[in-house]
Amino acid sequence: MPPVVSALLAFVVSLFQSRQVLHLRILALQHQVAVYKQTIHRPCLTPTDRLFWVWLSRLWPGWHGTLQFVQPRTVIAWQHKRFREHWRRLSQRGTPGRSALAKEVRDLIRQMWQTNPTWGSPRIVGELRKLGIEVAKSTVEKYRPRPKKPPSPTWKTFLKNHVQDLVALDCFVVPTVTFRVLFVLVILSRAHERRRIVHFNVTKHPTAQWTAQQVVEAFPWDEAPRYLLRDRDRIYGTHFRQRVRPMGIHEVVTASRSPWPNPYVERLIGSIRRECLDHVMVLHERHLQRLLTGYFAYYHHWRTHLSLAMDCPKSRPMQAPDRGQVIAVPEVGGLHHHYERVAA
Repeated sequence: MPPVVSALLAFVVSLFQSRQVLHLRILALQHQVAVYKQTIHRPCLTPTDRLFWVWLSRLWPGWHGTLQFVQPRTVIAWQHKRFREHWRRLSQRGTPGRSALAKEVRDLIRQMWQTNPTWGSPRIVGELRKLGIEVAKSTVEKYRPRPKKPPSPTWKTFLKNHVQDLVALDCFVVPTVTFRVLFVLVILSRAHERRRIVHFNVTKHPTAQWTAQQVVEAFPWDEAPRYLLRDRDRIYGTHFRQRVRPMGIHEVVTASRSPWPNPYVERLIGSIRRECLDHVMVLHERHLQRLLTGYFAYYHHWRTHLSLAMDCPKSRPMQAPDRGQVIAVPEVGGLHHHYERVAA
C-alpha cells in the first residue's frame, strides 16, 4: 500500500481513538522515525509523496516541526517546480514561433547554393524575390555558410557628387593556358548606381593609341562623360590624353598604388574573377572574348545586386508564384544559373 494512503487511513482511524491512545501512538511513530533517520541515509520519495507534503504545507501551518526526512525548503522547491510546470504546459498548448518554410522553398535554396557556389546569401534572397518568394537573409543563411563581407568602398564624397557624370575604366590581366598574358579593358558607365558596363575589349599588346580608341568607341558623338576616373597606368599616356581632351572629358587620376579610390570598377573586376575567370582556363583571345560576352550578358540581365535592392543593372520584373513552376536556366556555360517561372 502506498505511504500516502496508509497515512490517510491512519488519520481517519485516529479520529475515533481516545487522547491517551493518540499520545502513545505518536510516541511509537516518533521512535520509528528516529530509528529510520539513523539507519536510512536518504529516503526515496515518489511524486505522490511530494504532492502530499505540498498539500499538507498549504493546510497546516505547523508542518515544519513534524517534517524529518527532508528539509522544509525542499518542500517549497517542490511547490515552485509544480508552479513552473503548470504554466509551461499552458504556454505550450499552441503552436509557437513562425510557420515553417515550405519544403519546396528549402529545396530551391539548397539547389541555388549547390549550382552557384560563388553566390552569397543576398544573391539568393534577390533571386528568390524575383520569383515571388519573400524570405529573410537569416533564413537563407541556415542552408549555406555566411561568406566574408567585402571591404567598404572609399572616396564616397566625390562619387556621390559626380556619379551621374563619371565614367571609370581599368585594365586587368588574364593568363592563358599557354602562359601568355591577355589584357582586358573595362569601362563602367556614368550611371554607377546601375553598375552597367558600356564597353570592354581584349588585346595582347595594350597601347595608349588602342586605349584611346576604346574610349572613342564607347562614347560616340556627344555621349562623352564629363569625368573619367583612371589610375596611373602607362596605357593612359600622352596619346591617350591628347585624344580624350578634345572630347570634353576631364581626367581624374587616382593616387599611386591606391586601387580603392576607383572602387566601382575594382569591385567589378573582382566579381569577374571570382564568378567567371577563376573557374575556367582561358585558351586564347577569342575564347576570353566569348567568355566575357556571356558573363556580361548574364551580369546585366540576370545577376541581382545588393546595392540595387536585389535588382539587376537592367531591371528585371518580379514573377508571381501563380506564373508556374521554377526552372533553372544555365548561364556562362553552366557556371551560373538564373531562375524563372514557366507555365506547366
